[in-house]
Amino acid sequence: MSNLMLPGLVDVHTHLRVPGGEHKEDFTTGTAAALAGGITTVLAMPNTTPPLTTPVVLEETIQKAQHSILCDVGLFAGASPEQIEGVIELSRYTVALKIYLNDTFGPLRVEDLPTLNACFRLWPRQKLIAMHAEGQSVAVGIGLAAAYQRPVHFCHISRKEEIELIAAAKAQRLPVTCEVTPHHLFLTEADADRLGPLGDMRPRLATAKDVAALWAHIHSTIDCIATDHAPHTLEEKQSDGPPPGVAGLETSLPLMLTAVKENRLDLDQLVKLMATNPRRIFKLPLQPDTHIEVDTEAEFSLSNDELQTKCGWTPFAGMNVVGRVRRVVLRGVEVYKDGQIIAEPGSGQVLI
Repeated sequence: MSNLMLPGLVDVHTHLRVPGGEHKEDFTTGTAAALAGGITTVLAMPNTTPPLTTPVVLEETIQKAQHSILCDVGLFAGASPEQIEGVIELSRYTVALKIYLNDTFGPLRVEDLPTLNACFRLWPRQKLIAMHAEGQSVAVGIGLAAAYQRPVHFCHISRKEEIELIAAAKAQRLPVTCEVTPHHLFLTEADADRLGPLGDMRPRLATAKDVAALWAHIHSTIDCIATDHAPHTLEEKQSDGPPPGVAGLETSLPLMLTAVKENRLDLDQLVKLMATNPRRIFKLPLQPDTHIEVDTEAEFSLSNDELQTKCGWTPFAGMNVVGRVRRVVLRGVEVYKDGQIIAEPGSGQVLI
């Protein structure tokens, strides 16, 4: 066994389904999945039921988190056209603001310029704005970053023209960053055909040329690897109207370590993408006395049977990978070891 020690990883894009979707995932099962994947900090998206767009909902959600999380969790505020004038108050409870310019489920899609302008004008400058932006919407986000001279982070970039546009913006020193998911790095539209509803997510899986473009920018343009962990039950996925989204917290690190073994990136870059950069971009606090231990010689097939996530399945089932998380220590306390969750509910911290 070859033991590799890494810092606790950070996933800046997860859906923990609280409130309203606890049959898919909850704070305890979602953070258990994070620890099993070597992730000690997660940021949770606001498109819940009800969405995280009011102080009342945020206060209630934070109280639930404080009693149930196993690792550290920060919440996104959601930009809602109906409640935009109160968005500044939401910053007291959250680490960043999420704006949905493209398809989302619920009332959070922003389609009008007055709301966008209000977000950039009202949201505190010391906290980040993140965008779900696809296609031409990426250009809108870059334009807003330039006009207001404030950082914008682009979620789950998946297309060649999108990553090239962000690269051009960075070349002009515009304040933009971006993330890419493992499923957009390792799967294509051919896998979507093979997987059916289990391969359906937003953005949809792309072409092999799109995937190649993402890998071509892995060192120069991409800032973070984020899972967009979006669990749904198998029953929901096999229904007549299956919702988009896949789980990813437990598979992200072994997939990226497999890429290291295949010389697609080096270990230093992996640490930047999965720990250093996310913490810096979102201004997240350090976790003292925190690390993960990985057996880099462990070769195994990803399996649904070993997952901590409540949904119990992954689109990567059957894929051969390397790098098994053996142990996780959070603030000097062992919280995970050899497949067993040791952390107690409520032992994580809510980040604000």
